[in-house]
Amino acid sequence: MDIEAPPTERTRVTPDGERRGLIFIHTGDGKGKSTAAFGLALRAHGRGKPVKIYQFMKVPSARFGEHRLFEQLGVPIEGLGDGFSWKSRDLAHSAELAREGWARAEATLRAGEHFLVVLDEIMYPLRYGWVPLQPVLHALRERPPHVHVVLTGRNAPLELIDMADTVTEMQLVKHHYAAGVPAQRGIED
Repeated sequence: MDIEAPPTERTRVTPDGERRGLIFIHTGDGKGKSTAAFGLALRAHGRGKPVKIYQFMKVPSARFGEHRLFEQLGVPIEGLGDGFSWKSRDLAHSAELAREGWARAEATLRAGEHFLVVLDEIMYPLRYGWVPLQPVLHALRERPPHVHVVLTGRNAPLELIDMADTVTEMQLVKHHYAAGVPAQRGIED
């Protein structure tokens, strides 16, 4: 590791634009996409802002750690799917659930009642063709100007990346699965 001197001066750039709802994308093969989105949701909720979380691949009855905590905090989190595709017994039904879920999420975006809307794992139904990309792009463009949106999942479409204000690509450097360490509650859920 190279040692470096801590900065002693700060270069400050003063933004001159107006505040508005932002679009965030967390994508890539690395771990942390949903975790980052949930951190932003907690930050907004901590400031008293209304937040709504949709999870496109989780079942409505999911009780992972985030569900338990958000429930305690009064932050609505809604599973819209029936699990990841390799767990699905009926992919046509999975696609139908994704389309129905998108209709609910779109209505929330357009209503403007939430400061932040999280569309967790939405890249999967987009990539599988279960949810068409164009209606998602239209809803993001046409949402009320104060609504912030976070979209997560691997392989975000270029059209979404171009539209977004902030895009973070999580890069896999090393993962414990490769060393044979299984998933652990409180870390992977």
